[in-house]
Amino acid sequence: MRTNLLDRIAGGVRKVTGRTTHEGAPAPAISPEAALRRSVLSCLLFEDEFYEDGEKIAARIWRLVAAVAPETVAALAIEARTAGNLRHAPLLLARALAAMASGPIVGDTIAAVIQRADEMGEFLALYWRGRRAPLDHQVKRGLRLALPKFDAYELAKYDRDAPVKLRDVLRLVHPKPKDEAQAALWKRVLDRSLDPPDTWEVALSAGARKKETFERLIGEGKLGYLALLRNLRGMAEAGVDSDLMRQAIIARRGGAQRVLPFRYIAAARACPQMEPALDEALGEAILSGPVLDGRTVVLVDVSGSMGAHLSRRSDMTRMDAAAALASVIHGDRRVFTFSDRVVEVPPRLGMAGVDAIMRSQPHGGTQLGAAVGRANRSGHHDRLIVVTDEQSADPVPNPLAKRAYMINVASNRNGVGYGRWTHIDGFSESVLRFIHRFEAENA
Repeated sequence: MRTNLLDRIAGGVRKVTGRTTHEGAPAPAISPEAALRRSVLSCLLFEDEFYEDGEKIAARIWRLVAAVAPETVAALAIEARTAGNLRHAPLLLARALAAMASGPIVGDTIAAVIQRADEMGEFLALYWRGRRAPLDHQVKRGLRLALPKFDAYELAKYDRDAPVKLRDVLRLVHPKPKDEAQAALWKRVLDRSLDPPDTWEVALSAGARKKETFERLIGEGKLGYLALLRNLRGMAEAGVDSDLMRQAIIARRGGAQRVLPFRYIAAARACPQMEPALDEALGEAILSGPVLDGRTVVLVDVSGSMGAHLSRRSDMTRMDAAAALASVIHGDRRVFTFSDRVVEVPPRLGMAGVDAIMRSQPHGGTQLGAAVGRANRSGHHDRLIVVTDEQSADPVPNPLAKRAYMINVASNRNGVGYGRWTHIDGFSESVLRFIHRFEAENA
């Protein structure tokens, strides 16, 4: 994270007003809370998006925190980390909360948001913003509460040469060990004498062969699911047993619940020979999710702005994220894409659905209004789900469906999906669980 960019954040709270989208459609005024949600829940911190740069998005988040109740900020930070599976935007929320609130809510939020050992140091890097200052009491308390979550393996795995190391965290917060074993563990953190973790990175850096390393780790259940997906191409090139790889993919063990749907697409593109197994695993994820009753019309934004990469180091785009999300909706549905035209595509699930969406038409303007109009004329349906960055070029009419959801997958300041719409931010499959729960509670 480019933590020095926080130094440029201006103080003060700006009134949130709705004007137009970046492409010119009218956008309504929204509350600071709604503006904060749309800025956070699709945000990869400090990464530029198509219309806005990451620095401006971070600055807006910082300002909006001051206009929202601390309890709301705390809940959003925890939601972004646990349901949205985001890492750095929740840390920024916790950091801003520490600057603008006091009391146990600060420490409790920090402890809840930190779910990986290296996030303690990343939080402190944000806290200092390029210049050191004494730590607030509740910041120390939050870090002390977070520290016991991590065992020797997790601490060793993330004991990196980062700007703020794990031993720096211990020296600053002075945690009290619960017993002699924990005291000995934390002393090894301070001495940086932890035993090297049994990870593929450590094994390969020590000279082990890639084929044997990955086969052993998979066989012993020591390779996390995200690491498995990210390393498929390297494993295939090294000659790792293909049946073993397929079995590991389908088993979906080692943190699969934290893997966002588009990760399966990235893995299939990197290692096409494993696409059938990846599609089967994605299918299992779909079947384990909620089934929406009745008929659903799904509109997927494939405009040019959706082609922006999720981060500087990623080949994945927001269009990939939107297509993956649309292709894991379980139930009776019709699927349309929209850009300069509105095109109906086969309502396939999994990889086939993603492919149908991505290849449906050229990626140009954002005629979201025309797409909603087409949905309104498509015959009876119980709900309308739109997956988009909301930057329409034309006015968006009210939906005729009884239930209408606008799923926003970007952090742009203004959007069109309010009023008659149930607005949802984020590209995790948790947005679909929200729809299912929301309808059950409002039946």
